[in-house]
Amino acid sequence: MGRIIDGKAVAARLREGLAARIAALPFRPGLRVVRVGEDPASGVYVRNKDRAAAAAGFDSATIQLPADCRESDLLMLVEDLNIDPAVDGILVQLPLPPQIRQDRVIAAIDPAKDVDGFHPVNAGRLATQQPGLVPCTPKGVMHLLREAGARLPGARAVVLGRSQIVGRPMAQLLLAADCTVTMAHSRTRDLPAECRRAEILVAAVGRPALVRGDWIGEGAIVIDVGINRGADGKLVGDVAFAEAAPRAAAITPVPGGVGPMTIACLLENTLEAALARRGLAGA
Repeated sequence: MGRIIDGKAVAARLREGLAARIAALPFRPGLRVVRVGEDPASGVYVRNKDRAAAAAGFDSATIQLPADCRESDLLMLVEDLNIDPAVDGILVQLPLPPQIRQDRVIAAIDPAKDVDGFHPVNAGRLATQQPGLVPCTPKGVMHLLREAGARLPGARAVVLGRSQIVGRPMAQLLLAADCTVTMAHSRTRDLPAECRRAEILVAAVGRPALVRGDWIGEGAIVIDVGINRGADGKLVGDVAFAEAAPRAAAITPVPGGVGPMTIACLLENTLEAALARRGLAGA
């Protein structure tokens, strides 16, 4: 059985470190989350974020808008938050209702306050290895790989999934860490063989138990980003955990693996944004 990477414990340590840093500052970093409508999954995430932010000492609040909110009203709110000196980080919770264009809203956020790391400016900075705010889930995966003792330079890494939120930024972060990266997806020929070659496998496709045990190379580190509902209603990942764990050197569970890291890294991004806006980067 491979080592289970405890994302809850890693996230708790990261939040504790952030709390200690904030306690030493003469201000509280400000985070505003905008939620449109009542998507249940978003509600769980926002409530967990609120609790974690308060415990770490952030000035955090959620702004709730109705599901029939006009795009123009949401854009006006984003602009108000952009110019509010008390706000260091802005997160517009996705998904958005169909009448609102997601890309336009993301592009309206000040890149310096874009703590989700989705703004095209931050995506470009990541691609060109310049400092910027990095998407939270891939950033959390990098924390977990370090926790697992992964030797990143030269490692064969396979990223399964090519979304703008996880797959593409994940590949960029692994490249920046000197991994040899393959991006695999639904049109990849012989997907199991590509996965078996991986010393590091990051699965982020959103298909329950797609990755079977015999897709895992012996001694690989497996990071399962997927969060899906199984037939019995329980949360399951993209990896068939019981099959994969005996072959892996280390593996994340679902739940309790990558999920807790996303909120912790959102808070880390908010602190980084607050310090950068005040010329205190690295404090």
